[in-house]
Amino acid sequence: MEFTPGIELSRRFHAEAVRPILRRELPRLRYSAALVGPGSEVLGFDSPRSTDHNWGPRLLLFAESDRERIPALLADHLPRTFLGYPTHFVTDEHGTRHLAPTTGRGDHGVVVAGLDDWVRGALGFDPRRPARADWLATPTQIFAEFTGGAVFHDDLGLETLRRAVAWYPEDIWRYVLACQWQRIGQEEAFAGRCGEAGDELGSAVVAARLVRDLMRLCLLMARRYPPYSKWLGSAFARLPAAVPLTPHLTAALAATAWRERERHLVAAYECVARLHNDLGLTDPVEPRASGYHDRPFQVIHAGRFVTALLAGARPPALTGAIDQFVDNTDALGDRAFTRRVVDCPHG
Repeated sequence: MEFTPGIELSRRFHAEAVRPILRRELPRLRYSAALVGPGSEVLGFDSPRSTDHNWGPRLLLFAESDRERIPALLADHLPRTFLGYPTHFVTDEHGTRHLAPTTGRGDHGVVVAGLDDWVRGALGFDPRRPARADWLATPTQIFAEFTGGAVFHDDLGLETLRRAVAWYPEDIWRYVLACQWQRIGQEEAFAGRCGEAGDELGSAVVAARLVRDLMRLCLLMARRYPPYSKWLGSAFARLPAAVPLTPHLTAALAATAWRERERHLVAAYECVARLHNDLGLTDPVEPRASGYHDRPFQVIHAGRFVTALLAGARPPALTGAIDQFVDNTDALGDRAFTRRVVDCPHG
């Protein structure tokens, strides 16, 4: 069967299967329908491999009324397949969906919810009135999921909520960029120092961390919320900056000697430094790398960019957004936990 990308599948599922039922059975219903939230198809990274689990026509349906009635109504009237994909499932005790029997009522891929409750549950705050802590306590993956995907019908104003958090306010953006440069500055000399000490493996590990931080920095500079690790490279590859940077980042990871590794990291640093200057957020910063004090290592001196972005005034803690200093999937998936951490970073 020819693969249909998830966004297109959901768009047609709404237009050709779900909406006709709602118009016929609930003609006065006000609702919004979308594909947002978790899922590779929301970010546009799905492929035929994605269809091997929990796959099928699906969407979120936010309704003002009849929320208890709609799921059963759709279960009774939806076709058993759509564009060749099954629409009815049963869910086992582990949360995995399986094809439902050919008769009887099963689950379907339409999640029915109240808009405000779902949005607050997904983001952890009301996007109509975001505070500084709301921006910093929400992982970039969550913002990517909420602002990605597509909205197919919108009586209730879902698009307005998405636009409200489409990107950070400028002061938050500058702070997050500064914290990303800070991460680079904390380790930029270590790839060379490990290598000089005869620890090529340690040097390679540090280089990999620096490459990851540079990729995330490029996404942040391009006003793109970085996704989690599985899709970081895919998201980075879509940036114009990936064209000159990818050969150097790849070569830094492939290098077996620290001086070669450093040479490619330096080329990447200087390219990213020029991208920073192109933003015009600060006065130009010298984009060339130079020596690390009296040691034989070349670095970009990332702290210069931190100082420029913060206009010389550093906040009490340069920790940044939650996923700049917390790297645990379960923790980042807990909205209450991430908010507690940001509200009390030293407690």
